[in-house]
Amino acid sequence: MVDIEVVDAAVDIDAVSSDPSDLRRLYGCFPTGVTAICAIKDGVPIGMAATAFTAVSLDPQLVSVCVQNSSTTWPKLRSADRLGISVLAEDQHRECQNLAMKEGDRFAGVSWAAAVDGAVFVRGAAAWLGCSLHSEVAAGDHAIALLKIYGYRANPERSPLIFHASRFRQLAVPAE
Repeated sequence: MVDIEVVDAAVDIDAVSSDPSDLRRLYGCFPTGVTAICAIKDGVPIGMAATAFTAVSLDPQLVSVCVQNSSTTWPKLRSADRLGISVLAEDQHRECQNLAMKEGDRFAGVSWAAAVDGAVFVRGAAAWLGCSLHSEVAAGDHAIALLKIYGYRANPERSPLIFHASRFRQLAVPAE
């Protein structure tokens, strides 16, 4: 039996405010990877950047991405047969910024390739996932899209781009 010492100390937390910047600051404490979600629609590439991406299930093979309800790109991507998810590499912050633009050609300066099924992948990414929409769940001002993986390619030698505290960052190699 292990003895556990219980410390009776309160933790003070702030009440949730109605100011969204407070929650953004809170969410910024958690680092995330950066992905590009892209496809060919009507003969042209469309895509967007997303940081709220995570692995969900091994069986079935599912990942999720959270998308703002106000997105004008997600409704176009949602109807694509296949989606390309690119886990952006640490040197691809410019590609992320392009794909996150509200106006203009998001693919200007982005090296990409399209698969025969219409999925679009950003070249040089740390990983690629070929997906299709499995289901969607309404979640406040976002939708959680569950995506079924049908193929992938991983490049573990490429370090991922990290988004933390509203800035792009790189993984640091620990000192030995």
